[in-house]
Amino acid sequence: MSGIVVDRSLAAELVKDLTASGATSTPIIAPFTGEVLYDLPTSTSGDVADAAAAARVAQLAWLQLGFTERRRILLKAHDRLLADRERLLDVLQTETGKTRGQAFEEVFQGGNATRYAALSARKVLATRHRRGGIPLVFSTRVSYKAKGVIGVITPWNYPLSLALMDIVPALATGNAVVQKADNQGALTILATRRAFIDAGVPAALWAVVAGDGNDIGNAVVDAGDYVCFTGSTATGTRVAQRAAARLVGASLELGGKNPMIVLGDVKPAQAAANAVYSCFSSMGQLCVSIERIYVEKSVADEFTKAFVARVASLVPGAALDYTTDIGSLTNVAQLERVTAHVSDAVAKGATVLTGGKPRPDLGPYFYEPTVLTNVTSEMSCFAGETFGPVVAITVVDSVDDAVAIANATEYGLNASIFSGSRSRARRIADRINAGSVNINEGYRASFSSIDAPMGGMKKSGLGRRNGREGMLRFVDSRTVAESTGLMTLPRTGAEFAKLSGVMELLLKSLKAIRRR
Repeated sequence: MSGIVVDRSLAAELVKDLTASGATSTPIIAPFTGEVLYDLPTSTSGDVADAAAAARVAQLAWLQLGFTERRRILLKAHDRLLADRERLLDVLQTETGKTRGQAFEEVFQGGNATRYAALSARKVLATRHRRGGIPLVFSTRVSYKAKGVIGVITPWNYPLSLALMDIVPALATGNAVVQKADNQGALTILATRRAFIDAGVPAALWAVVAGDGNDIGNAVVDAGDYVCFTGSTATGTRVAQRAAARLVGASLELGGKNPMIVLGDVKPAQAAANAVYSCFSSMGQLCVSIERIYVEKSVADEFTKAFVARVASLVPGAALDYTTDIGSLTNVAQLERVTAHVSDAVAKGATVLTGGKPRPDLGPYFYEPTVLTNVTSEMSCFAGETFGPVVAITVVDSVDDAVAIANATEYGLNASIFSGSRSRARRIADRINAGSVNINEGYRASFSSIDAPMGGMKKSGLGRRNGREGMLRFVDSRTVAESTGLMTLPRTGAEFAKLSGVMELLLKSLKAIRRR
């Protein structure tokens, strides 16, 4: 496996694009092998300030280009992204431990987000007339103004797609970006950014910094006119507080403990085959991954048997091709967390149906996909997010029980319903307290729907990415209303006395004809 490393000359070339003047660096470890991939230079808070200042200058020129030219450049970046696919997949795999297929999903999603933002920005931000306060007397329109510099803080688990889902809409709407990359995902982000720079995006318009979250992350929040954060609920709460202290808006995609409900009218083997990917893609290191399954009693035995067999048949390994089904956890902290959750569950009475052990023979951070039953509230994995390849199956007596248990969490990011009747599943979906609900899929149906908003309820987040909603967060709306001169509004007591009756009649007439 020693050959599964990033070309060091490529890494050395890409890290030159990082805004970093610090005297120190951080060794980045390859999950597949435990070897050092490269040394990542450390940014300073001064670097963030300098990057933000340069981005503000670049943003003014970028905004003046207009929608047509920005669209041309971003669509060219889309093509460069796909043309550079194989190199991006290599970098992404060696930095995160994903399989080739799961890395490809990131590139696909990145291209999807880029195309959508490039082609939608003009329409979403078009100036539109609104109804004036008094018809014919006032003419009103609403336009949008780019906020300026957007601070983006991205995690290590989906460095390419999660970055582009925030950054490209920000660029398409006329903004600049200062991005803090997680150290473990920095090379992927820099390789992705290179495609955009080669397509014509000014280098200063999208700056990338890296370093300690308490230092560099805070500096990015302090520099932005709006902040996008993806990560844990605990850190996201602090980001929101820091942004709010400056009266700056923020969108936060945070943790989840995502449920799947399997109804008694499914074909158990087919449902199980589809459900497995929802739990173990990227080794469960995905905010919308399924961690708990509630299956109706009538199909529980058959579903569970098929699910466990499918999990046990998954092919693990480190390979820069499509020969494996599951890869590695990304770092030692993830391995320790998964191991601790499983050990705690077993010690307190849970049953392991398959998996449950590290696989050091495959690589330092490999862990078997694990299926548990008899998970109870005393166990860490019951309500706490594992963020790894562990799922608990629970048998329920009814749909009502499943919905109640699915909603009994402080999180509300994603959920899934498997049913033989899509109309029945839609009715149940309306009862689920989550920002996205997938029917006969785990997460990919909603995650790939770039035209629809994505985000969480409760402690799973604030605001939305994707769709119109994801673009409008990067602009301020502005209302311009003007008097047409058709009528002079009352200004004195005598004028009010004369016109108040007419104005009251107007209100009644508008109501009568149902004009809003």
